[in-house]
Amino acid sequence: MASVKPLGGGKAVELDDEVFGAKWNEGLVWECARAELAARRQGTASTKTRGQVRGGGAKPWRQKGTGRARAGSIRSPIWTGGGTVFGPKPRHYTLKVNRKARRAALRSALSLHAERGSLAVFDAGSFDEPKTSRAAELLGGWDGGTPTLIGLGADEATVAKSFRNIQRIHVLAAENVGIADIVRASSLVLSAAAIEALTARAKGEKKVEEEA
Repeated sequence: MASVKPLGGGKAVELDDEVFGAKWNEGLVWECARAELAARRQGTASTKTRGQVRGGGAKPWRQKGTGRARAGSIRSPIWTGGGTVFGPKPRHYTLKVNRKARRAALRSALSLHAERGSLAVFDAGSFDEPKTSRAAELLGGWDGGTPTLIGLGADEATVAKSFRNIQRIHVLAAENVGIADIVRASSLVLSAAAIEALTARAKGEKKVEEEA
């Protein structure tokens, strides 16, 4: 079982080989990341057709005798202020990805960081109060590259306040960390609680506990 030494010193944290030692599957990771990014789209863009634009009920001029082109409504799409042809309507962009595929993609993305040495851990318990200078000092001693994704446990809000104001640092709770977030980051820094949560999620253990 592989292990990672925490930033700032301390006892090494062991990594689950099943989660952090999986093979890289580019196609599966791409599929899941695409589905995640698509699901984040609001899909609220909307336009009106000629039948939905107010006005235009009366024919602007008679059919013949004026020398002008025929016109039946001032809300025709070719008129200024008219309706829109084939414009966007509210929709969802959700793409279905099987649960097992999402878990495999998560393992693959985490393993990529572990393999190339861009994964680090730290002791979240050392932050008794929000301290940005302490967080900057912790990251300054490690050359993992930016942008950096900080993954935290659900009860580590104090730690989040310490990291969130640092440039090119993104802070997310482990339950909100997506595959797209992981592959977008050049480096990944996790607390012990975040590693535990991501490991359980990647192995599907959380659902088993809930059902039990």
